[in-house]
Amino acid sequence: MNAAVNTGGGGDLLFNEALFGLAILSFVLLLIVEKIKPYRHFSAKTYKESIVTNTAAFLFNNIVLAVLRASSLFLIAQQFASYGLLGGMENGPLKWVLAFAFFDLAIYLWHVASHKYEWLWRFHKVHHSDKSFNVSTGFRFHVFDLLMEIVYKSIFVVVIGVNAYLVLSIEIIELFFIFFHHANIRVPKEDLISQFIITPSLHRAHHSTLRKEHDSNYGIVLSIWDRVFGTRKELAPEHIGLDLIETENFIQLFSLAFITERKVRQLLGWIPKGKKS
Repeated sequence: MNAAVNTGGGGDLLFNEALFGLAILSFVLLLIVEKIKPYRHFSAKTYKESIVTNTAAFLFNNIVLAVLRASSLFLIAQQFASYGLLGGMENGPLKWVLAFAFFDLAIYLWHVASHKYEWLWRFHKVHHSDKSFNVSTGFRFHVFDLLMEIVYKSIFVVVIGVNAYLVLSIEIIELFFIFFHHANIRVPKEDLISQFIITPSLHRAHHSTLRKEHDSNYGIVLSIWDRVFGTRKELAPEHIGLDLIETENFIQLFSLAFITERKVRQLLGWIPKGKKS
């Protein structure tokens, strides 16, 4: 019995490792495609600052969270897999689809809350501060934003009750879509595809400078939630990023959460700046 369980776990682990490898490969491919044939052209300076700052955020956040994020969700799922809404269901396609749908809905609701409540927005606005829009924007998060999301997801895992390896699979699939819908590319038949999943055109509107525009299209994978809750907007934003926010390095990016927009320009002058090229 134990041997069978271990074998199954090993197979699930290999599957998740392969899935993660594909997600990283997709990041590299999307980076190349948007570089060769971008949907929107940004200045070389804006693009360079975006890539460098977002990469620094990714490296810092992963040093802090790499072990905590995966291990906490995995261990909690192991302990509570037999409880929760789906705990009594047998593992199979129906349970997997329901778990994914519930997970995607939960992240949609968290995303909405991150815009509606100031104590969450002060951290989430770091993601929206990018004046460029490219696949690396998917890395641009404040570490406290990610920490709070881990707590939220951990509670969700307990409520839903699913296999630990399924939780990891869903996390990796979500990661792939974060890369995809931040890519600065034109997707063939996007009007049709966006009826089912979040595409770059929908998420580009979510990064609009105007609040009435960026408070929309909160979905991560499935676009149905924005339709159901009336938060879908189909438009091409004139400008990307936040008006009162300028960042030139990771230190400024991290500091944004602790200062109000009214004082951003004044205070950023006191924070060390990166070397000008």
